[in-house]
Amino acid sequence: MLERRTSITLANILLIVVTGLLLVLLWQLRSLLVILMIAVVLAAALAPVVDSADRWNIPRWLTVLGVYLALIAGLTGFGVLIGPPVVTQIERLIRQLPFYLELLRGLAENLAVRLGMTQPQLIRQIFDIQGLSSWLIGSSQQLLVRSYGLTRGLLGGLFSLLLALIVSGYMLAGSENLINGLVSLFPQPWDKRLADQVEPMSRRMGNFIQGRVLVSAILGVVITIGLSFLGLSEFALALGAIAGFTNLIPFVGPILGAVPALVVAVSLGGWTFLWVLLLFVVIQNVETYVLDPLLVGPSVKIHPLYQLLAVLGGTQVLGIVGALIVPPWVAGAAVLLENLYLKPKMFAEQQTKLVDSTQTEILTTVPNNSPTFNKGC
Repeated sequence: MLERRTSITLANILLIVVTGLLLVLLWQLRSLLVILMIAVVLAAALAPVVDSADRWNIPRWLTVLGVYLALIAGLTGFGVLIGPPVVTQIERLIRQLPFYLELLRGLAENLAVRLGMTQPQLIRQIFDIQGLSSWLIGSSQQLLVRSYGLTRGLLGGLFSLLLALIVSGYMLAGSENLINGLVSLFPQPWDKRLADQVEPMSRRMGNFIQGRVLVSAILGVVITIGLSFLGLSEFALALGAIAGFTNLIPFVGPILGAVPALVVAVSLGGWTFLWVLLLFVVIQNVETYVLDPLLVGPSVKIHPLYQLLAVLGGTQVLGIVGALIVPPWVAGAAVLLENLYLKPKMFAEQQTKLVDSTQTEILTTVPNNSPTFNKGC
């Protein structure tokens, strides 16, 4: 008996040691794990296009190669046409940021005086130009450092992105063999159960990414055009690009994208500020009640609070990269939770209720039809 206890204790210790070593190994390979996460998201987003070509009996590797060449060519062309003016306007916007903050502080002090506040130095402390500029630059650098820290700088980030594209291409080209090889590691019947979840997980993750990219592109174009009509043509392209990019981040992104445009609008007068604010309010409502339900909402099927927590958690751990790739992973993980736990649990509960109700009916009907009961009557 004592020997058995000792062997169990040693087995537990060995399990703890192996688990600890595995966690250390995963931590050392965290950059590779992030690349794999990005690759899975890209593969899920492009899978519908590749799968549609199978109907025409086109070799899968040829379809993947054509899709990626077209994607790279499109992004390169878009960057060459739009990139230089956007970068120029962003640089000009950063140089004029202290002026806009100083103007905003003056307006806040005037408003405080009109409201009867006797401590305008509080406004000066809140709108400390040097402090705000340092905080904005520091926060941006911190997010970039968290992202670049996983990829070892800008060149490392580009290399990691290229590696993620290559890995996702391999995933798409040999998806069937890859899935069969992974699920074969699990015992029956879990191998078949997990294999059945790959398609719905990929579809939900892909629809999420496709919807967010399409919505962000639409909003970026609309905001650029709207700001040009409202008198912010000097920075309209940059502000539209910022709003479109930040809109990829659920919940927090639209607010972050509206702040630079509102700060610039302050310098053009109160009416311009109100019109710009109205523009973003209208666009946000159109996105919330029209675009998201049509393009993104049906593919997510998770509570908005969990999406928000995914964005915040991903940003805290992986920076900007985490804010972009963690939400689709949460949407995919929700498929496993639904199909492997929630639905079987609901089915078991329904079966239990059905059995209980059947037994109750039997118990209530048997005494009425028993010979003893009929004889007594």
